[in-house]
Amino acid sequence: MCSTDLAGKEAEIARFLRDYPRVVDVGRGHPALRGCGEVRWSEFPECPAAIPVLLQGLLDQAAAAEAKRVFTNSILNSVREMNAAMPAVLPFLFRLASDPQVSVQSGLLDLVVSVAGFSEPIDGRNEAMTRWFGSDSDHPEREQCRAVFMEHAGVVAMLAEQLNSSDDRVKLRQAAGLL
Repeated sequence: MCSTDLAGKEAEIARFLRDYPRVVDVGRGHPALRGCGEVRWSEFPECPAAIPVLLQGLLDQAAAAEAKRVFTNSILNSVREMNAAMPAVLPFLFRLASDPQVSVQSGLLDLVVSVAGFSEPIDGRNEAMTRWFGSDSDHPEREQCRAVFMEHAGVVAMLAEQLNSSDDRVKLRQAAGLL
């Protein structure tokens, strides 16, 4: 399994901030990030405290592509598991993915679709799936993400319309309880 621990995530963020030091000031006060600084990101297991800076970096033209890569690696614990902070991240991600001024908007839409997939419940009767992805009881963030998708169903429906793939549109609509 390809995974990154908290120390690896923080080292990657430190490198990002050395390369793009101005992102700490970019996006402050941006409506999409309202409330982001109040979340206690480091209280989520394996979640770096610098999530707000990475979200701000998504608003910087020069840093956006690298911010998206580092952000994705920071909020996903592995190729098969999202971080427990994902339900807290989703509202910010929805708002940023809705903003056509965000240069990595299509990449953020892809990430939202991936999170919808990660959020799907695992059939506990399927031993292979449970072994690979863990049970839903071990990953309450799946159900919490589904609740966030439903809470923001209007935005999710709008995001779904921006997708080229009909399968991806269906996945987002299902995650929001629209199908």
